[in-house]
Amino acid sequence: MDPLSRRAFIGRSVAALGAASGLPAALARAESAGAVATRPSPQEAESSVARRPRAHDTVVLGKTGIRPSRLSMGTGTRSGSEQRALGVDGFVKLLHYGLDQGICWWDAADMYKTHPHLRAALKEIRRDRVVITSKTSAKDAAGVRADIERFRKELDSDYIDIVLLHCMTDGKWPEKMRGAMDALSEAKEKQHVRAVGCSCHTFEALQAAADEPWVEVDLARINPFGKIMDVNKAEDVPRVIEVLETMYRRGKAIYGMKILGEGAFKGEQIDRSLQFVLSKPFVSGFTIGFSSREQIDDIVRRIERVAVA
Repeated sequence: MDPLSRRAFIGRSVAALGAASGLPAALARAESAGAVATRPSPQEAESSVARRPRAHDTVVLGKTGIRPSRLSMGTGTRSGSEQRALGVDGFVKLLHYGLDQGICWWDAADMYKTHPHLRAALKEIRRDRVVITSKTSAKDAAGVRADIERFRKELDSDYIDIVLLHCMTDGKWPEKMRGAMDALSEAKEKQHVRAVGCSCHTFEALQAAADEPWVEVDLARINPFGKIMDVNKAEDVPRVIEVLETMYRRGKAIYGMKILGEGAFKGEQIDRSLQFVLSKPFVSGFTIGFSSREQIDDIVRRIERVAVA
């Protein structure tokens, strides 16, 4: 496929994605018409992976109906300092460069302080062209309600596609965070948020997320080396995989982080980690933080080279 044709193809794919992941009203119309995709079976997911995954592939996030690209543009490298160092204009250009490659999922968080960068990028495109995740560190209902309103203003968006409770570490977090969870559910009812869930940073918190019906989307640490994960060594990674498989069977969407071990992996390690994650049909997609076009190009090429059985 020549470059122009490929660009046109990606443009059409992104436009189609926008139709499926647009404003809440559009989502409601699609649901009433039966147009929102349901979670694929493990066999269907396995077949999709076998067709050689691409960074710009459209994936389905569990039962949410949200359909972003497989690869998400992370904005939290070293708590967002690398992205913020580019300045608003510099990072906006990088976000749009990723969008030109079909990468139309942006992963943010309150603690990254990158909402103003996303807001500036949204001024140049239709809102429904991208899926946005953000995360709240609030611990109670009042804090979550305040965060949702502030996030919407900071992004200048009526809604946020996915909002997660950030960095769960306590195995009893569903008991302790019930007020925060209820506030997120209220925001979803108001169509200020489309899907809710959590990011997990201990094995106990991950197990609790698997058992908690409220969780629709889970951001999980995953790589084959056990680096900066919920276990301490590669030999224990299968324990995490078992929990993630349980989540998937229960209809939850899973997307991965720490795929590159916070930048610790180099060369062949990067390829091995990408192959490992892409071979897991229960992982819908993953987020990687970028601070240059060269980094995006490198990961996109590496994904295209992955051979998954």
